[in-house]
Amino acid sequence: MSEDSGFLARPDGGRLAWRKVAGAGPTVVWLGGFRSDMTGGKAQAVAEWAAAQGRTCVRFDYFGHGASDGDFTQGDITRWREDALAVIDELTDGPLVLVGSSMGGWISCLAAMARPERVQALVLVAPAPDFTEKLMKPELPPEALEALARDGVWMAPSEYGDPTPITRRLLEDGARWSILEASEVPIEVPVRILQGGADPDVPWRHALELANGLKSEDVVFTLIRDGDHRLSRPQDIARLITAVAEAVA
Repeated sequence: MSEDSGFLARPDGGRLAWRKVAGAGPTVVWLGGFRSDMTGGKAQAVAEWAAAQGRTCVRFDYFGHGASDGDFTQGDITRWREDALAVIDELTDGPLVLVGSSMGGWISCLAAMARPERVQALVLVAPAPDFTEKLMKPELPPEALEALARDGVWMAPSEYGDPTPITRRLLEDGARWSILEASEVPIEVPVRILQGGADPDVPWRHALELANGLKSEDVVFTLIRDGDHRLSRPQDIARLITAVAEAVA
């Protein structure tokens, strides 16, 4: 697969790592999840599909993620949204299809709301809008609240590897970007949502709340009953590629 790579300079001197497959538009932009990076299985599958189809595809790592600069604990939704918009504005032209996984689903929605003239469609995998307020805060144990009050950070155990730093900064900032509290989410383009019914991190009802809140009339919600949060099995990847191909067409 022929793919260019580089770093996008940000105003604070930091750099965002990116990879790009050149081809025809619309440009597919991959937006990863919380603490994930652009080398994951789903991101790689989308890039490989784009290369095979002669389509343009851009993937990147947010501040503090993957190969990008920055301390993860200094990141928040504001910063990661700005990163996504910088990539869109500086590395792409023309119509876009945003493909967002988990937190990337929230960032995709925020980007689509900020650049409605650019975004043609959304493909969201286990989207986690408002996860700081609706999914993370209610589950914090007493020791987490104590650590956040005392240190500004709590190291949450993770089944995916090292503990996950949860910061007071992230929780406070996330509240300002809530989209599910409004009467509707002002996105009018086609949206395809893939959601696992056995997802322990993003309950399927949470993703369905987003689907029901979207202003768009062209929304397809696919519940994969035995699917987990990652949705990285071969059959899940196949569904993702089918959805991306439909959105691009």
